[in-house]
Amino acid sequence: MADEISMPAILAAVGGIAGELELPSLLDRAVTATCELLGARRGRLDVAADGTAEYGRGAFGTGAIELAVRAGTRTFGTLTVEPGDGGEFGRREREVLGALAAATGMAVEKALLVDQMRRRERWLEASYDVTRALLAAQNLRDTLRLVAERARVVAGGTAGAIARPDGPGRLVFDVVEPPGEDADRLTGLTVPTEGTATGMAFTTRRPVVVRDYGEHVQNQQRDHAGPMPAVVKDLDSAISVPLIVGEETLGVLVVAKFRDRSPFTESDVQLAETFAGHAALAVEFSRAQEARQQLAVFSDRDRIARDLHDLVIQRLFATGLGLEGVSRLIADEGVAARVAGFAQDLDGTIREIRNSIFSLQAPAQAQGSLRAELLRVAVDARDALGFEPRVGFDGPLDAAVPDAVRSDLIASLREALTNVARHAGAKSSSVEVTVDQHRRLGWQLTLVVRDDGAGPPPEAGRISGLANLASRAARWRGHCVLAAGEDGGSRLEWTAELPAVTGEQGSGR
Repeated sequence: MADEISMPAILAAVGGIAGELELPSLLDRAVTATCELLGARRGRLDVAADGTAEYGRGAFGTGAIELAVRAGTRTFGTLTVEPGDGGEFGRREREVLGALAAATGMAVEKALLVDQMRRRERWLEASYDVTRALLAAQNLRDTLRLVAERARVVAGGTAGAIARPDGPGRLVFDVVEPPGEDADRLTGLTVPTEGTATGMAFTTRRPVVVRDYGEHVQNQQRDHAGPMPAVVKDLDSAISVPLIVGEETLGVLVVAKFRDRSPFTESDVQLAETFAGHAALAVEFSRAQEARQQLAVFSDRDRIARDLHDLVIQRLFATGLGLEGVSRLIADEGVAARVAGFAQDLDGTIREIRNSIFSLQAPAQAQGSLRAELLRVAVDARDALGFEPRVGFDGPLDAAVPDAVRSDLIASLREALTNVARHAGAKSSSVEVTVDQHRRLGWQLTLVVRDDGAGPPPEAGRISGLANLASRAARWRGHCVLAAGEDGGSRLEWTAELPAVTGEQGSGR
């Protein structure tokens, strides 16, 4: 056999192996060319992370030879070849086999470098896509969705998501890709920063890679209402990468793969981390754009609020006083009562306009104002809803609501508006937040969110957001009820009992 292996044949085999740049076809070509050149009965190239390439079938006999295939300084796999006709390889065949194994190793090293270069190009192209979206003035939610979608595709993942802070010690998945029923059920899912891979990436500001990601998610969400989508249990290798700008962590980018796919490598993590850095800058730029736009809107609102207060309210107030004075001069009690009723209607209108003035001015006020924070939540929900909900207040909110209840109220409003955006299909929505005395037992905080959408879904109990709302209300001996509205749509009422008001006792209007 040795005399039959000519140098041109060896060179042709080595050239064929070296010409392959795609790893799967390279492995097949290497084992096939080796076996055909040596007249071997069967051969196999085992690669730990990339599968097995085979030539022939069956178990190997005693004459089989194993050689390590090295790519650079590391062992990439093992090449096993069995001679034909039950014989043994001679010195010449062993030399040829060693040369082919070495050629395979060099070709593998080149293919790995080419693959890494291509992946770098894909990640860089994904960064360009995000940048182009920003130049097109894309809003923040669309930017987040693009970041998750491009990361999922480039990394070869099954799912991509972005989690953002949602109060102390908690993250919420704002965006889940690809779109569909499973994504809708996972969007809005909250996870703690302690004990989760996503939370660890957020708190440590370092990438976290895990296996059996689906099992981790199911175990962590076991006590939450509503079953997890079936796709979750099949998620295996996952990478969580923080979105960092300066000293601030904006959120976490998560990409996960199905089972039986190759896990994320150290190179994948480095590339994803670089992309996350570019994406974080894109998100921060998008936030700055929205802030500039909101500043322009707030300037106009402030001007409108001043005009309403200085012109409209003063005239209405004077008209109301005039009507009250006229009602006392009217002898007919029925007519006097009607005129007095008109004066009361004007008083109610003045209160509504004052609420509207506060709604126009509050987003630019100090961070400490509860009303301003609630209005900010309503403004932030505008992109998801397609409109800005109307917000009204009554009672001493800032004086009566302690910080612990305040955080639950803000989170509950955000959750309620998210549910409206996701399930209601509404064209308008209103929010009312009141503090009043309740059955002489103390003060009660009430949040009412109305919409003109499709009404409560038949299986409202399966909406995980409602379970979160009910849990927050129960913490303060309150309740959460979702029901059909009197004029259609839905009406959600969330309450909390408050300690006695020690400061402001007025209406707060």
